[in-house]
Amino acid sequence: MRMKAAVLREQGLPKPYAESRPLSIEEVELDPPGEGEVLIEVAAAGLCHSDLSTIENLRPRKLPTIPGHEASGIVREIGSGVHGLKPGDHVVSVFVSACGECRWCGNGKPNLCPTSTASKAAGTLASGARRLRLAAEPINHYSGLSVFAEFAVVARNSVVRIDPDIPLETAAIFGCAVMTGAGAVFNTAKVTPGALVAVVGLGGVGMNAVLAARVAGAARIVAVDVQPAKLALAQELGATEGFLATEPGAVEAIRDATSGGLDIVIETAGSLKAMEFAYAITARGGSTVTAGLPDVSHRFAVPLSAMVAEERSIRASYMGSCVAPRDIPMLLDLWRRGRLPVERLVSGRIPLADVNAGFDRLSEGAVLRQLLIPSL
Repeated sequence: MRMKAAVLREQGLPKPYAESRPLSIEEVELDPPGEGEVLIEVAAAGLCHSDLSTIENLRPRKLPTIPGHEASGIVREIGSGVHGLKPGDHVVSVFVSACGECRWCGNGKPNLCPTSTASKAAGTLASGARRLRLAAEPINHYSGLSVFAEFAVVARNSVVRIDPDIPLETAAIFGCAVMTGAGAVFNTAKVTPGALVAVVGLGGVGMNAVLAARVAGAARIVAVDVQPAKLALAQELGATEGFLATEPGAVEAIRDATSGGLDIVIETAGSLKAMEFAYAITARGGSTVTAGLPDVSHRFAVPLSAMVAEERSIRASYMGSCVAPRDIPMLLDLWRRGRLPVERLVSGRIPLADVNAGFDRLSEGAVLRQLLIPSL
């Protein structure tokens, strides 16, 4: 079938992207789903910092590709051997297509499945196949999804079925922002009632971490960002206080206000400076959890002796340490009960034609989650 999609052919083009146009809207060919694959019609796809870092060439990818890894959609066709899905089902995408058989999957860590990592690097689906092309030119799959398009063929394990009464535009951001932010709180950090928590970086992932910390019963939730408007929204959503990271003496002010720092600090900005800030405001015996994805060349150094003497720990959280079929329904249930009002994080709806301008807004820090609606 032919469809419209946003194709990335060159990384590292200059801003503004509305002028350099790293993403071109083209008609491409999408082959039918093969064994173990499904065809979905994309209802909504979130513009995420991970996609932006690909455009910026901070995370090299095989080109050309169609970005996009956070989406909701409707199943339109299933390949042979697909179980648990039928045409008409509503689904949320998952950017790790776990094999279900390796030792990581067997140990309850499907988010670390190396089979998925290998297919991502190769630009293929989990089977090794490519279903995207432009004439004779193959187009690489992005995280096994490539949802900045009208349709996508994905592996069965790349989607989770959801109840049809959940608005698809709301459901879209559960595929990354909600899983990553809330999962970092619930699964990786295992925040308990009474904990002192900080979130450094208040994008879509960070705001979900704030919401989840409130659900987990944190006694204090310190929000940190460089944008005053984001601090204000975080406090509306449950943060007990907010600090501008750009203010002189911000680290000392937070440590003073919290009697020596926070028990758990979650960094979601994906920058070395943010990680250094997060570590600096973590208390003795505390844990610094990083869920951001910075430039692949960045290195984080810590004073090992002090880390040992203070029993400090550093944890990484990929995809919120989630088991998607288990956690997405749980997180959607929290949304149903008003505990995760994620619709407040949606900054706007845009058509495919405006995707480059959308990434300008994201790069400027002016928005949280924009939803690309291919049908607009």
